[in-house]
Amino acid sequence: MQYEALKTFVTLVEVKNFTKTAEMLLMSQPSVSLHIKNLEKEFQTKLLERSPKYLKVTPTGQMLYDCAIQMIRLYDQTRQHILEHHHAIKGELKIGASFTIGEYILPALLLDLQRKHSELQIQVTIGNTEEIVQAVRLYEVDIGLIEGQTNDKELQVVPFMEDELFIVASVHHPLATREGISISELHDQTWITRELGSGTREYLDHVIRSNGLRAESFLTISSNQGIKETLINGNGLSLLSKSVIERDVKNGNLSIIPVTKTRFTRRLSYLFAPIMKEKQNVITFIETLKETFPYNE
Repeated sequence: MQYEALKTFVTLVEVKNFTKTAEMLLMSQPSVSLHIKNLEKEFQTKLLERSPKYLKVTPTGQMLYDCAIQMIRLYDQTRQHILEHHHAIKGELKIGASFTIGEYILPALLLDLQRKHSELQIQVTIGNTEEIVQAVRLYEVDIGLIEGQTNDKELQVVPFMEDELFIVASVHHPLATREGISISELHDQTWITRELGSGTREYLDHVIRSNGLRAESFLTISSNQGIKETLINGNGLSLLSKSVIERDVKNGNLSIIPVTKTRFTRRLSYLFAPIMKEKQNVITFIETLKETFPYNE
C-alpha cells in the first residue's frame, strides 16, 4: 500500500493546488508530482487533468479518491491498534452516538470511563441513526450506538438496553388531563417528530402504521430539545424516550399521555466493524457499557 502517495493524492484533490499540498505535507512540489506519477503508473490510468489554470479529477481519479479515504482511515486505525499492543487503555476512542443516546444516556458512562482510564482520549460524534451507521462503516468512529435498526451485513450489531418511549404533550394539551386514552384517540393529531434517518422517527412511523393512525400533520425538527420546546409552546404530540423527557415531566413542563394496554419499547444497540473487535479501547468501552446497562434479551 502506497500510504504516503495516497495521502498526497487525497490532499491534492481536496486543495486542488500542488504548491499548497506540498506545504501542508511538508514536502517538495517535485515529491508531490512523483507521488501522483507513481499512482498513475500503478493503476495504469490518468488521475488528474492539469493545466496552468485548473486541476480536475478524472472519473478514475474520483474512484481512487473515494477508496483512498477509507484505506487511509483503516491504515491509521490498524496502526493505532498495533501501537496499543492489545493492553494499554490509552490513545483515542472515537464513539458515534445517535441523538437520544449521545445527549441523554452516554454522558454519565463517559465520565465514569474517563475516571477509570485517564489516559484515554474520548471523542464523541452525535448524529441520527443513519449517520452513525455510515460513520462506523467508513471507520470514522471505532464504535457506534444507535436507537434505530440497520440491515448492514458487514457490521456487528449487539443490543445493550431496552428503551421505553412515551407519548408526550404540553400540560395544556386536551389529552393531558385524561387518566388514560385508547390508541384510536390518537387519530388526527399533529405530531412533532425527528427527521428521516432518525431511530426515533422510524419508531414513530412504525407506531402510526401498525395502528392505522391518521395524522393531521407532521412538524419535523432534527433536535430532541427543539421538539420539547415546540411541544411546551404548542399543541402537538410526540413520541420520545423516557431519558429525553424525564426531567421535563418531573418539572411540570411536559405531560405524559397514557395509552391504555399499550407500551412502547425498543432496543438500543452498539455496532462496530469486525476489524475493531480486538481493539482494546473498544473492548473496554463495551465492558463498561455492559456493566452500566445490564441487559438480557
